[in-house]
Amino acid sequence: MRPVTEHKGCSASAKTGQASCGSAADQGKLPTEIWEKVKNHPCYSEDAHHYYARMHVAVAPACNIQCNYCNRKYDCANESRPGVVSEKLTPEQAVRKVIAVATTIPQMTVLGIAGPGDALANPEKTFKTFELVTKAAPDIKLCLSTNGLALPDYVDTIVKAKIDHVTITINTIDPEIGAKIYPWIFFNHKRHTGVEAARILAHRQLQGLEMLSNRGILCKINSVMIPNINDEHLIQVNKAVTSRGAFLHNIMPLISAPEHGTAFGLKGQRGPTTQELKAVQDACEGQISMMRHCRQCRADAVGLLGDDRSAEFTTEQVMKMEVRYDLEMRKAYQKRMENKRLSKVAVGQKELTETCGEMSGITLLVAVATKGSELINEHFGHAKEFLVYELSTSGPKFIGPRRVEGYCQGGYGEEDRLSAIMREIGDCHAVFVAKIGGCPKSNLIKAGIEPIDQFAHEFIEKSMIAWFRSYLGKVKRGEIQHVQRGKDEPRFGDRISVA
Repeated sequence: MRPVTEHKGCSASAKTGQASCGSAADQGKLPTEIWEKVKNHPCYSEDAHHYYARMHVAVAPACNIQCNYCNRKYDCANESRPGVVSEKLTPEQAVRKVIAVATTIPQMTVLGIAGPGDALANPEKTFKTFELVTKAAPDIKLCLSTNGLALPDYVDTIVKAKIDHVTITINTIDPEIGAKIYPWIFFNHKRHTGVEAARILAHRQLQGLEMLSNRGILCKINSVMIPNINDEHLIQVNKAVTSRGAFLHNIMPLISAPEHGTAFGLKGQRGPTTQELKAVQDACEGQISMMRHCRQCRADAVGLLGDDRSAEFTTEQVMKMEVRYDLEMRKAYQKRMENKRLSKVAVGQKELTETCGEMSGITLLVAVATKGSELINEHFGHAKEFLVYELSTSGPKFIGPRRVEGYCQGGYGEEDRLSAIMREIGDCHAVFVAKIGGCPKSNLIKAGIEPIDQFAHEFIEKSMIAWFRSYLGKVKRGEIQHVQRGKDEPRFGDRISVA
């Protein structure tokens, strides 16, 4: 095992857990060459995902391993999870779609190949697509996602193709645990099963990660958190990938609904609670940044994270479009996006400077309804997700998205959905919205969650800090009593040891 090389991974504050690559709009301590790779990459920068879009093209249908949490579905528009696509594409169809999307959505900066199988189990289609896109749209960043089994064999090809970002799914480094996750792998023209398969896979994954890191490729590690199988073990996974130069670690919740048809779903394996997920993410945070804004995208996702627009770009629709790549238009649009980010940073820094003078050990969670651009610009009843932040005098820390079903349906509120939303954000002290109706507002207040609409269409960070400073003032003056929320549920973190 080699020591961590300079500039591998993201620097993080031991006090707040905030990392320079994933939490701020400024460069921080990152070297310029790395900052240029991540500043407008919505997966590698939490701040960037509010402004920049990505797309995946489904050119890689075959896979060389079987995972108990995966069931690849084609011609499917009703599920939002990895491995699902509405249609498979040829490399030629894919590049036309890329140009169509990049013209329609000029903030689209990243192209990824993430399946629906494994990108490196389909090397000819994968690298042909990247070659065509590089010629047609040279400003778009290239991303590749893989399970890592074939990765060591393609490191040179990845470097030659100028792919700067690679995501590797590593769920365990323990073959005994791996045997519970992977029924089989296909390697060297042979099917392997059980512990032997898991041992081969883990070795190849870590080998490939180290090879890429040594070549200057930024690597994000995806790990699916499976309660009672690999949950506590993920701390060891985090240490192993950090020591081999990983840049980000994305610990994702298992998606295991029975209707998805996965082995785990059919046998009733549950996913983690939001509290369990946060606890293991917190335990792993340190020298490497944790990605907390992942939406577990489809293999044909298009648009901002959390706002999939793939239905607008079917092959039939793309073929009807007049496609012309306008690089100058895209540059001008993205320049305006950067100016927006700089404005947000300046405003938020002023609020944070004033709050840092406060002395308080209070930390609490708040939820935010947003359509993007780091603004509080979504109606409570229309929200499909809430972004949750932890507030303290050190500043806001992004915790992650909480998916919900919209409360308002055809102008009427669904009471069952309101109850579900309140359970989902029940550990939050407040919810920031652009607008909210009287019924949900009164129900939230009764539940101890303060609905806040006075910051409508203002920057999220600035608004949260201003509200939190006011909240601390009320506590100090004795106007309100701070009560910790969300402590009743048994916490996975009680069983975690970082030793």
